[in-house]
Amino acid sequence: MIELEKKIVTVRPEIPVETLQKLPNYVGISENTAGSVAISMNVVIIPAGARAKPHYHEGFETAIYLLKGDVQTFYGENLKESCFNKQGDFIYIPAGVPHMPVNMSDVDDAIAIVSRNDSNEQESVRAYVVNQEQGQ
Repeated sequence: MIELEKKIVTVRPEIPVETLQKLPNYVGISENTAGSVAISMNVVIIPAGARAKPHYHEGFETAIYLLKGDVQTFYGENLKESCFNKQGDFIYIPAGVPHMPVNMSDVDDAIAIVSRNDSNEQESVRAYVVNQEQGQ
């Protein structure tokens, strides 16, 4: 279907917002900023030496492109699994998978473009509680 009445939207975020994951996030495309109905795209910063709060996205997939840095992501039951990613990697996280990215550098921020099939991307974020006897 051709949409002749709709307009292209440009978003230039200047100030980061803190997410439920406790990471600075430059909100790009979302329901609130651009009127999107099924996607969001943001720039997420993992500060030097920092980690996100353990979480999962209920019902929504995540695609990530790591622009800068080295990140270890713990995931799965009690975050027992992990993977390492570096600048230039594309990362896919299926819906509902608990995860916690950690910046491996104590000096440099890690920077990623994060896209989700959720236009209100913070709405689906859920905290994940790790069993302290078995997990991280």
